Order: sequence, then C-alpha cells, then structure tokens
Amino acid sequence: MKVELEKILSVSGKSGLYRVLNGGKSTVIAESLVDGKKQPIHATQRVSALSDISMFTLEDDVPLREVFLRVKEHYASGPSIDHKSEGSVLRAAMSKVLPDYDEERVYESDIRKLFQWYNLLQSKGMLDFAEPEVEEEEVEEEE
Repeated sequence: MKVELEKILSVSGKSGLYRVLNGGKSTVIAESLVDGKKQPIHATQRVSALSDISMFTLEDDVPLREVFLRVKEHYASGPSIDHKSEGSVLRAAMSKVLPDYDEERVYESDIRKLFQWYNLLQSKGMLDFAEPEVEEEEVEEEE
C-alpha cells in the first residue's frame, strides 16, 4: 500500500509521527505511529504534513519525500543510523545521503528528526510513497 505523506503529520510539542484517520472542521483524529493510540489534533496546534517539509540545499530545497527516498537507497531499505548518535556522526551520514545540504541552515535537530522519522516509517513498512498529485495548472504550464 502506498503511503501518502500528506496524511502523515508532525505535531509540535508531541514526539513521533501521526497518521490522519478522520478530519473535521476544527479537529483531526490521528493515530500515533509510535504506540497506535488515537487522539484529537486541534486546529490550534502547530501541525506539519511531511509532504510540506523540505531540506535546505545549496541550490534548491529538496522535498522530504525525496530525502527519505535517498536515505532508503543509501541504507538499502533497512534502518538508518540511530538519531541519538553524536552530531558529527549525524552530519557525516547526512553528507552521504544529501551531499549538497546547506550545513548552515540545516540544524543538527533537523537531521535527528529526519533519521528518527525515517526509522519510524521504515519499522512500520511505510517507505513506499504515493506519487504527489500534480495540480492541473502545473500540467497546463508544462505543455
């Protein structure tokens, strides 16, 4: 089954990732990928869909989806390094996965989250991502 990164959330102040189960006007019901518990996510909470996150590089920003795919390729679909590793180890691993990442704008905490989220998705067998939907306007512009 293909995973839609639009439905995988990071919630500020909460660890781990959440999968959207049901949505309403002011509340979304989400399931924790860590422990499987369902809980409401309110509109007042800061939430980011993984599809909206990107990593800074020296040229263009790279969507998190592509970074995950590079990590998956580098580690042959297995688990990556531990996100609790030393900063120098994390940065060395990041350089192998995304050699042109912007070392000044990508903080150690960002790299930790990347590898933590990757390992969580990998452990759940959720690394087969659905292709992002291309909006009609973008298709018309390309023609």
